[in-house]
Amino acid sequence: MQGEADEIVSAIMAKWSAGFTSLDAAALASLYSKGAFFFGSNPTLYRGREGVAAYFNGLPRWRSPTVQFSDVRAAHVSPDAINMAGTASFFLDDGERPLSVKITWVIVREDGDWKIASHHVSSKAPLIEQ
Repeated sequence: MQGEADEIVSAIMAKWSAGFTSLDAAALASLYSKGAFFFGSNPTLYRGREGVAAYFNGLPRWRSPTVQFSDVRAAHVSPDAINMAGTASFFLDDGERPLSVKITWVIVREDGDWKIASHHVSSKAPLIEQ
């Protein structure tokens, strides 16, 4: 089952990366559940595919946006749900340092396909020193 979770997450990440590179809000929104919760790079909670599309349509139009996922972990929490956690490094314009964030997704089976039901990014910098 672990291998299946990794394959599902890898396939979604590939589609997500392609959608982000072209800043295709419709393609990105199609990867999300009808009832998705989405916390991106601002404090607003976006809901559903319409909210996801609104978020991506509101982003600046960078010249060469790309994303690289690393340190990805995926695990089934039930036959119809997968947790994913990792790092997403966003390269927004040539020559700039990447914006790297922690990212988590909850992926669920919806209408026979795997969709992101919860998307959350947060700073890699510690908020509380321990």
